[in-house]
Amino acid sequence: MELIENIEKITSPYPNAVITIGNFDGVHIGHQALFYEVIEKANQLNGTSIAMTFEPHPIRVLKQNGQPPLITLYEQKIELMERSGLDVLLCVPFTPEFAALPAEDFVEDLLVKRIGMKAIVVGKDYTYGKNREGTLATLQADGDRLGFEVIVADWIKVPDSLPGRTSSTLIRELVMDGNVIEAGKLLGRDYQMRGKVVAGRDRGGKLLGFPTANINLQDELCPKEGVYAVTVERLGKPYKGVANIGYSPTFEDQCFTVEVHILDFNEDIYGEKIRVNFVSRLRDEIKFNSVEELSEQIKKDIQKTSELLSI
Repeated sequence: MELIENIEKITSPYPNAVITIGNFDGVHIGHQALFYEVIEKANQLNGTSIAMTFEPHPIRVLKQNGQPPLITLYEQKIELMERSGLDVLLCVPFTPEFAALPAEDFVEDLLVKRIGMKAIVVGKDYTYGKNREGTLATLQADGDRLGFEVIVADWIKVPDSLPGRTSSTLIRELVMDGNVIEAGKLLGRDYQMRGKVVAGRDRGGKLLGFPTANINLQDELCPKEGVYAVTVERLGKPYKGVANIGYSPTFEDQCFTVEVHILDFNEDIYGEKIRVNFVSRLRDEIKFNSVEELSEQIKKDIQKTSELLSI
């Protein structure tokens, strides 16, 4: 996949370009369906499959506060989109100037003339251009005028247990509620957090008998406080693990941490970056009467995790 982070680097139109455009936060199954439709149409035209996204997320530029945490930060979003098989990923720097671009100029000057768009795949609620003045109706009118096809993709349904349609908003709510199983269904994978292993309070191994990796998170979206069965990726190799998110009420130090005990692992990984995939929420954080009681519960958490996970 070709990654382009500057529009000016596109010096000539792509052959029979088929494009989809969006923020794609989470790169969930709905986004993946758009990518597959783009690829299929590009194959029919013997053309180029392209996705356009934005960095930073437009909401960071258009709103001063109340910004929701991102499901996937830039690095992970690129990795996930590359897996889809797209030919080109265009990451447009989103600035106030770009946000002010009129809808007609966005389509004619950027998509058609510079990129070479022959077809576009969008969702039913797609809007674009300054103040979101561009709609499906204006896009289809421009398609008739400029000679490109507009393909409107269907929504991806969610399981009966969930409301509405597959969306980044719904996934965000599920993760923050600790419902990582349902979130994983909509993502098409386990929800993942990334971070560097840093020095903690050094009591996991000494006091409890279960050493933990304290993670300095780079992600914004954190699951609800509690204990989770996870898999841990370190140097490309997966391990089983138990993660604790919260304030360690048994020790009453009121310091928020994300700690992971990696099963059957005893290497020094301070300073390394690891990835933690949340498979299932085991329980709430509980204040125990003693360190011994907490240690016994951790043994049960580890046993349950071992039974849940197969790597």
